[in-house]
Amino acid sequence: MADGGEDFFLATRAPGAKPVLWRGGVWANLSIACNPGSGALTNREKKPTSTERIRVTLADEIVRGQIGPGVVLDETSLAQRFAVSRTPVREAIRQLEAIGFVEARPHRGAVVPLFTPERLNEMFSVMAEMEGLCARAAAEHMPPECVAQLRDAHKACGLCVDADDVAGYYEANAAFHELIYTLGGNGFLADVTRSVRNRLQPFRRAQFSSAGRIQRSIEEHGAIVEAILAGDAEAAGRLARDHIQVVRKSVGRVAPALDT
Repeated sequence: MADGGEDFFLATRAPGAKPVLWRGGVWANLSIACNPGSGALTNREKKPTSTERIRVTLADEIVRGQIGPGVVLDETSLAQRFAVSRTPVREAIRQLEAIGFVEARPHRGAVVPLFTPERLNEMFSVMAEMEGLCARAAAEHMPPECVAQLRDAHKACGLCVDADDVAGYYEANAAFHELIYTLGGNGFLADVTRSVRNRLQPFRRAQFSSAGRIQRSIEEHGAIVEAILAGDAEAAGRLARDHIQVVRKSVGRVAPALDT
């Protein structure tokens, strides 16, 4: 598994309850991830750290244009804003730099780069192809014992939609996609896909604030799941690619400056 990536584990609780997602490398072992009934392995929820909270907030503001290109992210003022020491601010900025949301410039410090619609189109085109390859591989190679796990991951997304829980849906959605990466059985493909996904993560998070997006997203997921379960690799790949292109259009709705 790629160093520095985010790993997700889906754990279901009582019917109708919000799904629990545990980060911690559990997808590294496919036999664990696809063990029938393993959805109840953990009931642990993780509270976001100060670094995560700062990183997510700043990334969202950059996506929406609230922090514009060329703005310097000053550690001292940000520490005051978030009522923390400079240490979590510094780490949040480092993580943003790792995914291309901040550039370190001599004599200026951490500066927000310019994202253009054309650049974002290029990034999402690559993401769509990677997701398509993962879905295709899952349709071709998914072990039979993983069928229930895939259905459970999709159901967890549905529970969040029913509860109109956008934050929960973001986490369940990430776990759903992570599972598909794993089911294809190609570790290198999964690693590369995660790397691209990490760079687009703030944009993919922002899309869910678009009205009705989580409802449409779960429908798109459903079609992908059925194609994978039917072993229809061509359809699974096409539907996954289409899904990501819809994500790109949704980003343009919440960030008009990035609309195509």
